[in-house]
Amino acid sequence: MRRTAITTTVLTLALFAAPVTAQANTEWPSAARTDTNAPVKVKLTVRGPDGTLFKGKVKTKGHDVTPATGGTHTCDGTNAGANPSPVPTPTAALDDAAKLNGFTWDGTWYPSFDDYLVESVKGVPASTTAYWSISVNGVQTPVGGCQFKLNAGDSVAFTWTAL
Repeated sequence: MRRTAITTTVLTLALFAAPVTAQANTEWPSAARTDTNAPVKVKLTVRGPDGTLFKGKVKTKGHDVTPATGGTHTCDGTNAGANPSPVPTPTAALDDAAKLNGFTWDGTWYPSFDDYLVESVKGVPASTTAYWSISVNGVQTPVGGCQFKLNAGDSVAFTWTAL
């Protein structure tokens, strides 16, 4: 009988405390949220038909990018609804590397895809027989370079790829 009374008391206390605990826990997710577009360091490699055009670490986050002739557009992972909030992206990393290291890149903006098609890097153009592919950690991205979310330490490659 004493064990039953103790068990009942413990359960009653737990039930009365539960709403307070649950209410307190509804507050922590907003306090614990991290900035999804916080700058990250990634390894960026640009490989042309004759070898490496750029290789280095880049600190990047999603932002508006401006290629040589493609116009300024948002490139923060929210493109085409790919991510619910801004994130670092491969094309933003390319844009940052270009600005910091004195080279250009160019691309055509396609509103229907809400993304760029990279057409040249460091003066090396795509053509009817080659294109600039984007891979992250050795895997070709399934979406455009303004839609793919990068994480700290990722290896990003823009590679001139023959058809």
